[in-house]
Amino acid sequence: MRAVEEQVVQPCPQCGVEVRGDRRFTVWCAACDWNVDPQEAAEEKQGRLERRRRRMAQQYGERLLGDLATEAGHPQRERPGRSAAGALAYTIALLVHGVTLALLVGGLWLLIGDWGGFGMVPGLFLLGLAATLRPRPNRLPADAHVVPRSVAPELYALVDEVAEALGTRSVDTIVLDAQANASVTHLGVRRRVLTLGLPLWEVLSPQERIALLGHEFGHFTHGDTRHCMVVGTAYGSLTTWRYHLSPIGNPTVPELFVNLCYLPPRWLITGLVTLLDLLTTRASQRSEYLADAAAARIGSAEAAAALMDHLLVVESIDTTLYREVNARQMSSRGRVSAKDAEGLWEALAAHLRSVPELCLIHIVRCRPRGLCRARRATARY
Repeated sequence: MRAVEEQVVQPCPQCGVEVRGDRRFTVWCAACDWNVDPQEAAEEKQGRLERRRRRMAQQYGERLLGDLATEAGHPQRERPGRSAAGALAYTIALLVHGVTLALLVGGLWLLIGDWGGFGMVPGLFLLGLAATLRPRPNRLPADAHVVPRSVAPELYALVDEVAEALGTRSVDTIVLDAQANASVTHLGVRRRVLTLGLPLWEVLSPQERIALLGHEFGHFTHGDTRHCMVVGTAYGSLTTWRYHLSPIGNPTVPELFVNLCYLPPRWLITGLVTLLDLLTTRASQRSEYLADAAAARIGSAEAAAALMDHLLVVESIDTTLYREVNARQMSSRGRVSAKDAEGLWEALAAHLRSVPELCLIHIVRCRPRGLCRARRATARY
C-alpha cells in the first residue's frame, strides 16, 4: 500500500512525455534526461580543484570501462606503486616529508646552537611547525566499537577464510559502526583493520556479505597508491600546509600584505595536491574496479552486482535508519529498549527491496556515468 502511495505520474516539463517515478527518489525523464542530475547546478558552485577531480574521475571511468571490455573481464593485475605515475607520486610525497624533516633539523640546530639566545625563538617556531606537519598514521578513534576475536569467532573465521581465498593476510581487528558502509585500513605499519557498518551488513544476503568482504580485501591484494602510508600521510601534510597558508578573513592593511605573501606558497601547495590527484586517480580507480572483480570471484557475479546496486542507494539506507530510530524514540518517549529495536533491520531490508529499478538506472545515468558503468560491468564479469 505504501509503495502505491509513493508513486508519481506527471508529464515531463521539458518534452511532455509521461514520467512515472517514486517520490522518495529523484523523478526524472528517461526520454530527454530532464532532472537526471539535479545536483549539476550545485556542482558549478564547487571549488576549481573539486570540479577538476570530478572531471578526471569521469574521464578515467569511461576509459577503464573500455579497458575492462577489451580485457573480457580479466584485467591484468597492476601494482600502482610500480608504474611511472606511482613512482612520481612517491617521489613528491617523499619531498613533502623531506621538507618536514628539514624544518625539524633546522629547528633543533637553531635551538641547540643558540641556546639561551634569540635564535631559540625561530627554533621553537620551526619545531612547532614540523610537529603539526609530521606524518600521522591512522589510529582507531577512542569511541571505536572494537569486536575482539573471542567475542565473534565465527565472524573472524569468515573474514580469515575470504582473505586466504584471495591470497592476502587477514585483519587484526574488526570494528563495528552505525554507518551504512565498510572499509579496510592500516594502523601503523602492519596492523589491519576492517570496519563494518551494521546498517549495510544486516541488509545483505550471506552471499552478498562474502562479496563485500572480497571487495574490501581486494584493496589489500591490488594496492592503492593514494591510500598507502607514504602518499596518504603526504596528503595530510599538504592539507595542513593549506590550513596554515589560508588567507586571513576581513584583513587589515598589514594582514592584507600577509595574504599577498601567502599566495605563491598556497598556489604551490594547491598545485602539488592537484598533481598528486592526477598521478594517483587512475591507479586508485583501477584498484577499486579490481576489488569489484575480487568480490565477483569470491562471492559470485550475481552477489557482487547486487552489492553494487545496494551501494548505489546507501544514502537512502542511512536516511531510513535514522527515520526508524527516531520513530521508535518518539513512541518510547526517548527511552528505547531492546524490544523497541525489534524489526529495525527487517525494516531496512524491506526498504531496500522497495527501491525501484528506475532509481538505480537514474543513478547510473547521473554523472560520473563512467564510474558507475565500469564498476557494475566489472562486478558482472
